[in-house]
Amino acid sequence: MTTEQVSIAGVWPHSIQEFVDGIAASVAIVGRGEAGELVVLACNDSFFDMSGGRRGTFRRFPVSFDLLMPSYARHELRKKLLECFDTGLAQELEQAYDLREGTEWWRLSLKPFRHPGGNEPVLEILVTGLNITPKMILTHELEVSTSRFRSVVDAAYDAIITIDQQHNITLFNRAAEDLFGYDSSEMIGQPVLRLIPESFRQKHDGYVHQFARSPVRSRQMNERNRIYAQHRDGSLLPVEIAISKINVGGLVEFTAIIRDIADRVRLMDLLQKQAVTDELTGLPNRREFLDVVENIMRSNEDFSVLMLDVDLFKKVNDTYGHDAGDEVLRVLAEVGIAASSKLDVFARWGGEEFVAALPGKTAEQARAAAEKLRSTFERQEFPHTWRTGNAIPFTVSIGVATRAPGERDLEAILKRADLALYRAKGNGRNRVEEEQSS
Repeated sequence: MTTEQVSIAGVWPHSIQEFVDGIAASVAIVGRGEAGELVVLACNDSFFDMSGGRRGTFRRFPVSFDLLMPSYARHELRKKLLECFDTGLAQELEQAYDLREGTEWWRLSLKPFRHPGGNEPVLEILVTGLNITPKMILTHELEVSTSRFRSVVDAAYDAIITIDQQHNITLFNRAAEDLFGYDSSEMIGQPVLRLIPESFRQKHDGYVHQFARSPVRSRQMNERNRIYAQHRDGSLLPVEIAISKINVGGLVEFTAIIRDIADRVRLMDLLQKQAVTDELTGLPNRREFLDVVENIMRSNEDFSVLMLDVDLFKKVNDTYGHDAGDEVLRVLAEVGIAASSKLDVFARWGGEEFVAALPGKTAEQARAAAEKLRSTFERQEFPHTWRTGNAIPFTVSIGVATRAPGERDLEAILKRADLALYRAKGNGRNRVEEEQSS
């Protein structure tokens, strides 16, 4: 015979009240009155403390359940008690009780008891309560802390992504949703490789494992010039990443803060282009020309240089205006680029002067190219829509210089081409002259 099969009132030799007073937890015995109403047959001081009542208020038991329990707690507890009486199954619930000292939380366990035989209706229910206020306070503080953390993470300007030791995503904030085009519900539990361009995926796991073994706790991933992530639509996103790791229950988690630097990259590319490009013509400027040609000069192949200058350019400006002069320079740039081979470098040297590097061209080939270019400008044999309305006639003088065998001095070659250019001007303009190496 078990205690679940006997009525508490009919077994223990002492009174029910003596029994419950000897229990440290909050305890009450609940039965039914003559009309079937719920009554408390006995309860200890802890139960009075829990419900906010006073023992002296009640001279004898049984006591009406409704009188002992505060109104705000009756409905839920009554529902559980009646369910316990009807089904004979134990029940549990958690309730908050507002007392003068503050709010306390209790976990109540309801245990039904029957007469011997087990088939009789439930006679009484043993209600025991454990004060779980410290736990609830801790849970509340944790929820507040978690909510605060979540608010900060979701309000962050940068994308924040956390992955577990298997490299699956466990956190994906709103900024990450905006950056990558995915909803967080789509990405939680998914491999982080979905956000990495396919060409970089093979090496990614190795980077993560290396960082996991490293004693370094966090790092800025800016050792490479550019890092790219992959948007949902497949496009590449230039990003800046800071990554940290923490140990959670023996497992390593990684959190990445990802910043979209597309605007910065566009600005850097623009500034870089401006630094090496002539604004008016779009050609490489003098600095870019020298940098590129210095590399070309490392080979031992034939190499020639052309120096071009617009004849009587001041007269063009004075006659047609400076806008027309700018148009002439743009035309010269267009035609020069069109006449260049893939290996040639055509650039604006400064003012109305232009320069062309012709790798692989002998002196004879360079002179022929220069003569063809000169003739093209003289005859206006090029398509162009003039902004000025009418075509502006102009000619050019060209100086040609060719590298001597084994020569590495680009400055010397350019100087010879410049001398040839001045000789062309001195000999009547609209002509090509060649300066031989000494």
